Amino acid sequence: MPIDQFFHLFIPVIESELQAAIERANGTGMVEFRNMLTYHMGWEGPGAGPDACGKRIRPMLVLMTVAAAGGNWKNALPAASAIELIHNFSLIHDDIEDNSELRRGRLTIWKKWGIAQATNAGDALFALAHLEMLRLSEILPAATVIEALQSLDQTCLHLTQGQYLDLSYENRLYLTEYDYYQMVEGKTSALLAACTEIGAIIASVPADTRQSYQRFGKFLGLAFQAQDDLLGIWGNAVLTGKSNDSDLVAGKKTLPVLYGISRRGAFYDRWVQGSISSQEAPAIAELLAADGAQESTRYQIDRLTKQAIQALESAHPQGEAGTALIELAYQLLQRKS
Repeated sequence: MPIDQFFHLFIPVIESELQAAIERANGTGMVEFRNMLTYHMGWEGPGAGPDACGKRIRPMLVLMTVAAAGGNWKNALPAASAIELIHNFSLIHDDIEDNSELRRGRLTIWKKWGIAQATNAGDALFALAHLEMLRLSEILPAATVIEALQSLDQTCLHLTQGQYLDLSYENRLYLTEYDYYQMVEGKTSALLAACTEIGAIIASVPADTRQSYQRFGKFLGLAFQAQDDLLGIWGNAVLTGKSNDSDLVAGKKTLPVLYGISRRGAFYDRWVQGSISSQEAPAIAELLAADGAQESTRYQIDRLTKQAIQALESAHPQGEAGTALIELAYQLLQRKS
């Protein structure tokens, strides 16, 4: 089955599970509260639709991992929904902390309803995710559910640690690649690793196979972030949906920027002078490329991609779902948006 057919099969049931989960937040006097959540999830309000919903990559990874590991993907629907709810909880809080006014081309929750209510909305998604995970007890043995919950909660802690590092790095000029990977392993990679690990737990695979799936998600997440960093400076703004000068103007210490700083060349000389304007960002991006940052970042993406695929192959994924997992990995890491 080609990967597009997996998306065609899985996305409708994922959306149905998510909508049922969100509906638990409704009740007397809660209509607007529910509307905040459905707006953020991309279902209602101006600009609602597939682009506002996002790609739902994380729940897809959960279901595809279960299928590739020989389990029944239908048993994992509550977990797939929980992972997506945690992802969206983190997006709401990230938007507040980063002062981001737009998300997928629409006003963010905090910009529409204020910081206090946006915080409530994010917390609601966190609680709903845990209620979803507990629904696994209707299907699976208690020990399996506890293992899956432990993985999810450890991931949530890792997410907040990564976000802490991201914020703390804003005031530090000198960072190493180790610092960078420690941050993105929490902020980006942890949740993808949870998708594949929890999928393996639900499929009841041996411990070494579970570890291989977890490593696949981890390296996939690291490569995904490196690709995002590349697109954030040299991507096509029409395809990415954001200006390709935004990372430089925001002063983000992405992988290419850290490489440029380490070279102590023309880019470094301009970087230490202070903030970069939108007008000069294209020229600064050229300096960064001339220092070898674009080539170096592509090398890192290729290296991490190979590690992800090697980890997946060591898990011996089965059938069409196993083939589709590899295809999905390459699609994510060769994307233009």
